[in-house]
Amino acid sequence: MLPTEVTMATLGYRRVSTTDQNLDRQDLGQVDKTFEEKLSGKSAAGRPALQEMIDYARDGDVVVVHSIDRLARDLRDLQSIIETLNNKGVTITFKSEGLTFSASSDDAFAKLQLQMMGAFAEFERNIIRKRQAEGIAKAKAKGVYKGGKKRIDRQKVRDLRNEGLSTYKISDALGISRMSVHRILNEEA
Repeated sequence: MLPTEVTMATLGYRRVSTTDQNLDRQDLGQVDKTFEEKLSGKSAAGRPALQEMIDYARDGDVVVVHSIDRLARDLRDLQSIIETLNNKGVTITFKSEGLTFSASSDDAFAKLQLQMMGAFAEFERNIIRKRQAEGIAKAKAKGVYKGGKKRIDRQKVRDLRNEGLSTYKISDALGISRMSVHRILNEEA
């Protein structure tokens, strides 16, 4: 009886923060299976594709991520995810930073770089949140903040287009971006 052959898989993980963003920029090269999600990286909790990837990964597998901030924007989460994968015998590689972590490696400099990059990712997220809060406070003070996502009347966009209005005029008339107009008009195509 022959021993069971273990085949290693290369797994990819890609994440963007919102449904409007595109994952294509995160080229991972040749992978056997890709896990993708369009959710905030502020926390590892509530990210089903991340959890699925962690559960799926087996001893000897390699996980490829475009950059550290795509895996996590919280340093503790980042370290925990890497430790969990390494404890399973899984290697993780970050393409942009050129860093690789495995259970067998003990590269102090790589760990330092990971901690610094992870801290920068967390810092960047905090700055974005602070600026967003400041912008909302100013908009509220001016009485122009409505809160939440603006609902776009998709049928109105189509009706205005059928009346012969350009995408510029539709966006001006409805107070929405031209990209939103294009997206709605391309839904039909």
